[in-house]
Amino acid sequence: MKKIKTIYKAFLILILIIACTDLNDLDFVDSFPIPTNVSALYNVSQDNTGEVTITPTAEGANSYKVFFGDNTSNPADVKVGGSVVHTYAEGTYNVKIEALNINGDKAEASQELIVSFKAPENLVITLENDAAISKQLNITATADFATMFEFYSGETGVTQPVATANNGETIKYLYATAGSYDVKVIAKGAAIATTEHSETFIVTEILAPLSPASSPPARSAADVVSIFSDAYTDVTLDELPTGWSQGNLEALTIGSDNVWKLTNLDFIGIVTNYANGIDVSSMEKLHIDYWVPAAVTNNLLVKIVNTVDGGEDVESLGTTVQGSWQSVDIDMTGFDGGNLANKNKITQIIIDSEGTERSGIVYIDNFYFYKSPSIVNNTTPIDFEAPYTLSAFDGGNTSIVANPKATGNSSSTVLKLIKGAGQVWAGSKVTAANGSFSITEGATVTAKVWSPRAGLNLLMKFEDATPWPNTKETAAKTATTTVSGGWETLSFTLTGVDAAINYNNIVLIMDDGTQGDGSDNYTIYIDDISIASYLDFEPKYTLSSFDGGDISVIANPHATGNSSAMVAQLVKKAGQVWAGSKITVSQKFSFIGQNKVKVKVWSPRVGLNLLMKFEDATPWPNTAASAAVTATTTVADGWEELTFDFTGISTTIDFYNLVLIMDDGTQGDGSANYTIYLDDISQF
Repeated sequence: MKKIKTIYKAFLILILIIACTDLNDLDFVDSFPIPTNVSALYNVSQDNTGEVTITPTAEGANSYKVFFGDNTSNPADVKVGGSVVHTYAEGTYNVKIEALNINGDKAEASQELIVSFKAPENLVITLENDAAISKQLNITATADFATMFEFYSGETGVTQPVATANNGETIKYLYATAGSYDVKVIAKGAAIATTEHSETFIVTEILAPLSPASSPPARSAADVVSIFSDAYTDVTLDELPTGWSQGNLEALTIGSDNVWKLTNLDFIGIVTNYANGIDVSSMEKLHIDYWVPAAVTNNLLVKIVNTVDGGEDVESLGTTVQGSWQSVDIDMTGFDGGNLANKNKITQIIIDSEGTERSGIVYIDNFYFYKSPSIVNNTTPIDFEAPYTLSAFDGGNTSIVANPKATGNSSSTVLKLIKGAGQVWAGSKVTAANGSFSITEGATVTAKVWSPRAGLNLLMKFEDATPWPNTKETAAKTATTTVSGGWETLSFTLTGVDAAINYNNIVLIMDDGTQGDGSDNYTIYIDDISIASYLDFEPKYTLSSFDGGDISVIANPHATGNSSAMVAQLVKKAGQVWAGSKITVSQKFSFIGQNKVKVKVWSPRVGLNLLMKFEDATPWPNTAASAAVTATTTVADGWEELTFDFTGISTTIDFYNLVLIMDDGTQGDGSANYTIYLDDISQF
């Protein structure tokens, strides 16, 4: 294999030298990812010959080797997109696929292949409408003596079969239109005879969201004016909807979340109050979440009106996206047009559907105005996911280290970036492990940077999670250091942002400002990258237990109702009446303007009590502690959201410890032992 890798690298280097003779660094050759999702599709000739066409597939592959699993001594070499034909005797074989990248690094997978000259028997078909994707049908077929199956969708004007799959695998097929279709599945093996199944199936369209919109972040009351959101205290509305509205509004819940359902929508009017209105003049953004089914294509608008001083203006929510919750943030400067005199007396708000035809159904949630924090809540929500992972390329090196440059920045840990000598530029990457960074077109990202000298360039861009080379990325923006041997804040204004892409990676590339021979080597430090997901490179929290309790972070064993990868597991042992656990954060909990805490809980039964309190950093027994608040589970074997109201909690104590105590609801002899799971602890 070492010889193979050497040949691959030598061949690539030769091409690059011919194409670009001044390229003097080829370290990036080693950065190609190892192929993933290795598999193969079988197509068996139905003529009793045993001839099988094998088509290997993988992500990131440059070539394949196919090991047939019979007495054939040598594997077949297959190009990307190619196939190999092999003749088998009747029997069951284990076919191995090796996928190689351009480096010669490989990943492999094995698949069973059944070659039989009997017609497939015991055909079992599963047809299901996808639970989350509208008009998608999932088809699985298994049969004895079958190798593969074909799916006929029953659509007119569409070439049939529309898809094939190996025996036992699942086809995911998206219909253009919901409705009743005569579908057919044909199971095939090496025999001439086939076995088929036909039925009439109704493909459905999802007409309502199956889960609520994402919860907004915790904000101080001074930084938000909420019209409708469970996360904040809403303003009192005089009319909802108004008598002059053209459409219907229904209040309902999805899970535990309150939402508005708008039907037959031309426009829905909301009156805050006609006397003084509401003051949103200091707010920077208007936020709204909406969900519409596929049939709704109308452009949605929001109008704000000042009837006290006069004037109004309207802004669009952008191109309508169907079938999923869409979070829209509108810059409040957009309302400076029209004849709106000012924004400090907004008396009417109108949700409008543009066009001559009314829109069918629109769901609305989290409708509020907000601004940047005036009081910073230093504790991010505790979600038990790894905050990010680090990697480097083209001679770069990145790590999180104890802050060696404390003058001007008191953070305990920072991100260290190294550019080695001989490298003109060097790259590093920060990857979000629990979702994407929230960025918008024209947003400004700031970062604290310590540089050994002025004039060093730092380039920043955002990419999605696609393996390198990455085509889904923002435009690269460069900022140049102006301070030598000290901290400064650099700003990057993002452009080329695609709202449909989940950006998971922040890419940082540095050069010496000359793009010369790369003889310079240096180290810079980065801290407090300020975007919607704030990166400060500090440890998030530590865990401890007492009185027979046990707490740990594990892979989520109950994904139904909560898709998080990691959750906290709390165990109460038998013989213990109650059991405690503690989460210690590196930055204090701030309760200024935010005195409630919510947490997702999975419990094995109803009636289990979870007590929560906050303590300062003083060793136990702790005297600087909040009052304890208890919430009781109401759901068995399922996730629910419990709320703890800490109204009156001290705003002067630095709380660093979150204490959780659980009991079986009886405070009895402690004979019961049980395990609960927690996730997404956040203030609001």
